[in-house]
Amino acid sequence: SLEDYEETVKKAKEAWKVWADIPAPKRGEIVRQIGDALRQKIKVLGSLVSLEMGKIFVEGVGEVQEYVDVCDYAVGLSRMIGGPILPSERPGHALIEQWNPIGLVGIITAFNFPVAVYGWNSAIAMICGNACLWKGAPTTSLISVAVTKIIAKVLEDNKVPGAVCSLVCGGANIGTAMARDERMDLLSFTGSTKVGKQVALMVQERFGRSLLELGGNNAIIVFDDADLNLVIPSALFAAVGTAGQRCTTARRLFLHESIHDEVVAKLAKAYAQVRIGDPWDSDTLYGPLHTKEAVKMFLDAVEQAKQQGGSVVYGGKVINHPGNYVEPTIVTGLPHNAPIVHTETFAPILYVLKFKEEEEVFAWNNEVKQGLSSSLFTKDLGRIFRWLGPKGSDCGIVNVNIPTSGAEIGGAFGGEKHTGGGRESGSDSWKLYMRRSTCTINYSKDLPLAQGIKFQ
Repeated sequence: SLEDYEETVKKAKEAWKVWADIPAPKRGEIVRQIGDALRQKIKVLGSLVSLEMGKIFVEGVGEVQEYVDVCDYAVGLSRMIGGPILPSERPGHALIEQWNPIGLVGIITAFNFPVAVYGWNSAIAMICGNACLWKGAPTTSLISVAVTKIIAKVLEDNKVPGAVCSLVCGGANIGTAMARDERMDLLSFTGSTKVGKQVALMVQERFGRSLLELGGNNAIIVFDDADLNLVIPSALFAAVGTAGQRCTTARRLFLHESIHDEVVAKLAKAYAQVRIGDPWDSDTLYGPLHTKEAVKMFLDAVEQAKQQGGSVVYGGKVINHPGNYVEPTIVTGLPHNAPIVHTETFAPILYVLKFKEEEEVFAWNNEVKQGLSSSLFTKDLGRIFRWLGPKGSDCGIVNVNIPTSGAEIGGAFGGEKHTGGGRESGSDSWKLYMRRSTCTINYSKDLPLAQGIKFQ
């Protein structure tokens, strides 16, 4: 309830006062212990992710492993964060950058990665000296509770208040309260572009800070010189993995016209070999969609694709099986700018499109509203560097000869345009969780002004 929320924010703010006083390397040591505690329970947590979300067991375990890996990354980072000492133009003066924690970080996560996204945010936010307030998806609250209890025990064993990592379970009213709450010094939101826009406006209205990880409409581009032994498994994993419910899922596959028919035939054959079933079964590669609403969205998208001129060459139907199972689907024959191709449907539908020239297909990659992930398959070195350059992909993740999904924690994760512009996890994304002060210290007995100004 909102009353619970109010109490939780107050306790998290109080806990921050304790946490901010702990030296960063010591905070890192506590985050290391959190990683170890998660590691000890990785299989049962992975099983719980699979039960609630519907992804296969190995993906559930892999997601918890991401949190463990980010904890390891954050431990090293806790001894490295800091700003430079800059040369001052004034004699007897020192110019330095000081980085301080921002305070309370609100973290709203989505159903599809109910552990990893919180891990990316919380581990980095914690070593920076922030307290965290987590609101997980209402449909995956059990895993949120389980993870929070593990973290709380580690904190309390270290004589630190468990409220440093607080949890609220609730619906849109709690998310709205977080977005409007001036006590949230940063709000990190992962979810749809539609809801993310509402969150961004509410946070901006109070001049707050937001970190947005929103939708993706990701493309794989395959040229005629590509290694098809890499292309087929890459496209399969990117389009079918997690039953198409990743923000980095491949939704558009651009094939050079000379190899289009060959790749479609091979891909359809690979789709036919995907083992569908119980996510807890070790043989299963593909589980159900998360909700019945997702099944309806899938069917609506398939119908729209047909109406707009597409042909379903594989799948397209609901599977007669208990649960929200649908067939992984391949659609061909649509133009690159068909309305359904430009719509992100959070389901395993892959639109296969023909192209002729490099310039046109790079433009088609960039013409959608979102800008998260993109992949190019080629052996042409010049083309690779054009793809990575200013006239290449406009996405936050730009890959060559690997799929659109499966990002590593060491690189900053996020995208451009309607994907929100946020960055999480690696590189210098820690700076988003801190505030910067430019500090000038006069250790002389004179008072020279900058730019040589005389004021006497």
